This record gives sequence, C-alpha cells and structure tokens, in this order.
Amino acid sequence: MKIPTTQYEKVIIILILTFLLAINYPIIAAGMDSNFFGVFFSILLFLFAGRKTTLKMSYPLLGMIFILELISYRLHTKTLHFQALTLFICFIYYSFTRKFSFIAFICLFLFSSIFDQLFNYLTVEIKQALCYNVYLTLRNFITIDKIEGVNFYINNAKISIDTACMGLSMFKTGLLTGAFLLTLEERKQQKFFSIIQILLFCLIIVVLNLISNYFRIITLILFNCTEENALHHTIGIICFAFYQILPMLFLIRLFKPAIEEISNKPMSFKMLPIIITSGILLITSLEIKKEQNQNILENLDPKYTSQKGVWANKEVYKIVTPGKLTYIKTPVHKPLICWTGNGYKIIESKKILRNQEEIWFVKMEKDNIRYFSYWWYECGNKKYTSLVEVLSIKLFYNKPVRLINETTKTELK
Repeated sequence: MKIPTTQYEKVIIILILTFLLAINYPIIAAGMDSNFFGVFFSILLFLFAGRKTTLKMSYPLLGMIFILELISYRLHTKTLHFQALTLFICFIYYSFTRKFSFIAFICLFLFSSIFDQLFNYLTVEIKQALCYNVYLTLRNFITIDKIEGVNFYINNAKISIDTACMGLSMFKTGLLTGAFLLTLEERKQQKFFSIIQILLFCLIIVVLNLISNYFRIITLILFNCTEENALHHTIGIICFAFYQILPMLFLIRLFKPAIEEISNKPMSFKMLPIIITSGILLITSLEIKKEQNQNILENLDPKYTSQKGVWANKEVYKIVTPGKLTYIKTPVHKPLICWTGNGYKIIESKKILRNQEEIWFVKMEKDNIRYFSYWWYECGNKKYTSLVEVLSIKLFYNKPVRLINETTKTELK
C-alpha cells in the first residue's frame, strides 16, 4: 500500500525529534531530574487534554523557541535549551493534530527553570512580607517583643521561620492540583475553558497559596513548632488542604467551561517551519557542548587579585581571609539559593548603598551564629543588583560578567 506524502513527512519529523532528544540526553536527564513528575504530567496533559483550536499557535510557539534558543546559544543556558525542546514537542504535536492545551502549556512553564528562578528570586521578599503581616496580626493576641526579618522574639525566646514555609514544592503542588481540576471539569462538561478563565483560576490559586502560608506561619508560631518534625509537616499539610484544596473544590464549581470543540476540518501540514526550527535546535545543541571561557577574573579589582584564592570549580573562585569569605562566580542565580541550600536561615535581605553604589545586604544564621553577606553583580567596574540586567549585557554585548559575594561575622560599616 502506498503511503501518502504527509505520512512520510511525519515519519521524517519523528526521526528528527528522536535525533535531537538523543544528542541532548544529558540536558534532558538533568532537566527531568528536578521536575520529572511535573514535566511528565504536563506533556501527558498536553497530549491527552489538548483541543482543536482555530488560534494560530505556531507563531507564538516558534517565537518562544527562537528566543529561548538565542539566549541558550549566547549564554550556554542548558535549562532554557531544555525548555525549548519541550516546546518543540508541543509544536510538532500541534502541527500534526491542530490540538493545543493551554492548561498543560501553563504547567510546562510552572515546572520550568524559568519559573524556578522567578520563584527563588521572590521567595525571600514574599516570606519577609508574610512574616511582618503575621506579626501585625499576632501582636494583638500574644506578646511579641520584636520581629527581625523572619525571626520572632517572644518572651525572650527566638522563633525562626524557615524558607520551607514558602516552599516551591507546595506552590507547584497547588497549581498542579488546579490544572487537574480544570481538566477534570472540561472532561465532565465536554466543553473547554477560555484562556481568561484558566489564567484567572491560576491567579486565585496563587492567592490561596499566600493565604495558606500566612496561616501556616501563624500556626507554627502559636505551637512553637519551627523545627523539621512530624508536627511541622502535619501543620503544613493541614493548611494546604484547608486553605488551598477545599477552596479550589468549591471555586471550580463557579467556573463553567463554555467553548465547544470545533469540528474537524482539513489541515494544511507545513514541513518547512519544523525543518527550520530543527536546524536552530541542532545548532544550539552543538554550541552548548563547547567549553565556554567565563573570564570571571578579567579586569577584577586589584584588592581581590592581590589575595590568594582557589578555584572551587570551573565557575567559582574562592578567597578566604581572616574574618571574610569571598566568592567570585558566574552569575547563574542569587547567592541566597546556595546559602539556604547549605542550611543557612535568611533573616533579612535588602538593597543598601556602599561607596555610593547599590548592592545587596543579607543577614543570615546557622547554628545560632549570625553572618552578614554583601553581594552584587559586576561588569567591568560597575556594580548591578539585577540578574536580568547583567545577563542582558552579556547576551547583547558579550561582555564578561560575574557575581561577587563577601560574607563576614561582623557587619561592615
């Protein structure tokens, strides 16, 4: 039996996709390692909950893939390249079927490195704001001596709220539950939600998450249970159930899908956009495999180069002097992520002026010892406080940028 030309083209595209996934296996394995369930669930949701749409989704998908690959090519950002590969799978599926799932697409974003970086960037500030509002509430009922960042001083005792109380996993679990409820409702009603309805429901989930964390912090303080134990986790689960799951189960009834599935129409399958996109992905895949010279010590202030340091790895230069620890590294994320990952509790994080230049100042604790950390991004001799800004400089001008982090046990004046 003769196979139609379109079928031949689809076989070729699947082979191309298989080849791209194979040469990018290390990047895919690393991307799936941290968010395996979320990414896997999102792709399954995209395949089985997609609906036929008259919207031309090829253009936004191709635009996003191109932007992600441009950044990945210039900055060797493997996590963004992984995201581009997942979008390419969605693009191929849409090209074959003309089906698209906006719920699954949002989930793919939620379980991406982009969202992880955004969440980590805002976590400290959100947690400090939540703790301050908890303080304003509880001071009307119990005696609180003072609040310092995330530390509550009650009856001469200190109670610290850990970063886990604004946890990324619980936040994602809430949004994933919302996606499941939306999909279940669509199946039940045999109709589909509009983009506005989906985004509104996601916004409600974000608000519910903040409310859940607010009451979780209140409960932990009242029970004086801020250490990691069974009661601590039980309080978290109960707050998650009462302030996120139950409200979502009620609110989903107010959201009624009204969009009917469009009837099957002849599809015009275009091979050229997929071939061009495959070429872009292949070029970026080969470029990322090349060794990149970071040049993080280029044009460095002499006060650092005059001190003897060691390379902790290819991207981190470490200088240890009496009373001070200095790290010079490639700017990937805020140092707070490394500090909290090593067991430090962030008490306060804010921008300050030092020598008429704006930098970040962080108070943190570990084993009841207080540390003071000062950090900034640097390009040439100029200091920056925005990761987006320095990465934009590197992206468009290919100038070396670095992150400098100085930590001491005494606050510098």
